[in-house]
Amino acid sequence: MDTDESLLEFPCDFPIKAMGEATEDFDALVVSLIRRHSPDLLEGAVKSKSSKGGRYLSVTVTIKAQSREQLDRIYMDLTAEKRILMAL
Repeated sequence: MDTDESLLEFPCDFPIKAMGEATEDFDALVVSLIRRHSPDLLEGAVKSKSSKGGRYLSVTVTIKAQSREQLDRIYMDLTAEKRILMAL
């Protein structure tokens, strides 16, 4: 079995979650980074949730993923951004 094979079948809906401090523009930052690689985000693709204390914000963006390479590029951009504490 080829270990490079993805368990995902493309294209597919794929949720990407990023977490960081709850600033006014954090969700816009996450969306702008993802939109570089997936410009055709659909209405309702973005969901945000504040932490219990309100200090942190979790932003989930569901994209129509086209390839493993596309996902890798998105995660590289997200993890390179210092305001993003975690990307899943």
